[in-house]
Amino acid sequence: MMKDSANGTRPSMGSNILEYGLGKTIILLSILFFGALYALPNLYPDVPVVQVSGINAGEEVTAQTMGLVEQTLADANIAVADLELENGKGVLIFDNTEEQLRARDLLAKTMNRQILVGLNLMPTTPQWLAKLGGKPMSLGLDLQGGVHFLLEVDLDSAIASRVDAYREEAREAFRQDKLYYKSQKSGFNDSEDAWEVAFTFDKKDLHQQALAWAKKTYVDLDVLTSEVRNNFILTLRLREGSVKTIGDDALKQNLTTLRNRVNELGVAEPLVQRQGASRIVVELPGVQDTTEASRIIGKTANLDFRLVNMDASPLSRVDMDSERFSFRSEENRSTVLYRRVITTGDQVLDAHSGIDQQGLPQVSIVLDSQGGKRMMNSTKGNIGNDMAVLFIEQKSDLVAQPDGSTKRVSRSETSVINQATIKDVLGNRFVITGLDSRAEAAELALLLRSGALAAPMYLVEESTIGPSLGRENIEAGLSSAIIGMLAVMVFMMIFYKVFGFIANVALMLNLLLLIAALSMFSATLTLPGIAGIVLTVGMAVDANVLIFARIKEELQNGLAPVDAVRAGYDRAFITIFDANVTTFVVAIILFLIGSGPVKGFAVTLSIGILTSMFTAVAVSRMLVTWVYGRRPIDKIWI
Repeated sequence: MMKDSANGTRPSMGSNILEYGLGKTIILLSILFFGALYALPNLYPDVPVVQVSGINAGEEVTAQTMGLVEQTLADANIAVADLELENGKGVLIFDNTEEQLRARDLLAKTMNRQILVGLNLMPTTPQWLAKLGGKPMSLGLDLQGGVHFLLEVDLDSAIASRVDAYREEAREAFRQDKLYYKSQKSGFNDSEDAWEVAFTFDKKDLHQQALAWAKKTYVDLDVLTSEVRNNFILTLRLREGSVKTIGDDALKQNLTTLRNRVNELGVAEPLVQRQGASRIVVELPGVQDTTEASRIIGKTANLDFRLVNMDASPLSRVDMDSERFSFRSEENRSTVLYRRVITTGDQVLDAHSGIDQQGLPQVSIVLDSQGGKRMMNSTKGNIGNDMAVLFIEQKSDLVAQPDGSTKRVSRSETSVINQATIKDVLGNRFVITGLDSRAEAAELALLLRSGALAAPMYLVEESTIGPSLGRENIEAGLSSAIIGMLAVMVFMMIFYKVFGFIANVALMLNLLLLIAALSMFSATLTLPGIAGIVLTVGMAVDANVLIFARIKEELQNGLAPVDAVRAGYDRAFITIFDANVTTFVVAIILFLIGSGPVKGFAVTLSIGILTSMFTAVAVSRMLVTWVYGRRPIDKIWI
């Protein structure tokens, strides 16, 4: 019974025995069981390994070779945790990545003519747990190390490509209209400080017709005309605003392409973002082979599908409508292709590598509707003729200048990778062959699938965030989490006694569910994420403090212990819900507009809010029922 202001008593709120429904208990225990199950893989982190394989394709590594490898590492005081040899390939397992990297460098230097070595991370999660979908949390760049790239986008190449496109379009139009010009040139005009295309005519009437066409066609260009020594010059000049737009578009396309390529590499929580006017930052957590990563990320490759000039001899001079190219796999073999491009790799919707019936590598390509239409129109009139696939790779070199400075100059490397006879009208699906290896086919498919870079890029800075720094971050973060958690647990035990112990158990279960959720959703844990976990610890007990304070208040008002517990949980819930909803909304906003560390903090904070509400309200109430339920209660320790 509880006191009333009028007669000193108020009727009891119900039964004097705490109860918790069997159905609710089963649901809560099931959630906690699955939480423990999916948090378990974090006890089995990936371990660093060095893979050893034969120097030639199909060559197996023998036990004798692995013994020599082990002895070589032992002589250099490099500790190997375990060694495995299976199916002709060896695996060296190490306790840390420092030993792994030392071993790779030593073996690559001393045994490079006997074996091939590669780096990898081997999962140690038990097979039964992996089959259930269990996997450890992914760690961010600041925790497990990785690589940081700073790339410079060659915007001048993007602008030059657009100028070349204007030139080719005008050349084709002049050819069709029989507006024969004397000469043409394109590029950057130093005297005018502008990008332009210039056509020189020796007949005024042809020049006037070309001028009328250009003014009608290129409304976004400055169309200029001049006369020099009876030569009539038509100039198409890019405006300053157009130059900036082309550069911005190229940078945006490179950003999109890089994100696609990084996603294809399977890197967890990568960072790809713009820096300044022409630079891009790429950070890849957990990547160990920096050479392979930089090669894939910075490679500017594309394909052109062109018809072969069947009338031209590979050794004879070619006309203005054709070009000669060498074959990629045969340096002494060349072919002549028409300049006109049927379609390009930019119109590829999908690309996958595989092998043909002869076991040779191939790439299956699917074009978009426009590319498929152009291919069909070009091949239906050329059945019996040859078509070639031209591989184009953009590179840049530093060239010394007369004044002693250096200037980066872009260049294209082109080669034919396939030439075949058109036997039927082709649509939007292709299979190209003529590739050197399956690895090359897989790389080409990746590049085509992720899209072409709009402009070449070169590496300005490459740095590796070492695993030692990551380990220090993890240790510092764990220490802060443990110290904070112990301080909170001591506080709760002192001020709330038995209820404080219950809150501490709920707190540990909250961390268990939080780790399980991060593992199940493949979230990446970063150092700010650890800060989010520490904040979650404080927020979790905050909800219990509100509940316990309400219980104390109800007891002071004369309510029976059982009724005070019920009132404490029921009446504090609205306050807890309101407070956590506002924080959750802020966490969602941080996740949507933030990037990198901010996003990592938002992920752990938002998941922590949900798990803390669950454990503070539902789990702790179940635990209180287990302690005080099934019997009348005269007094509670709080």
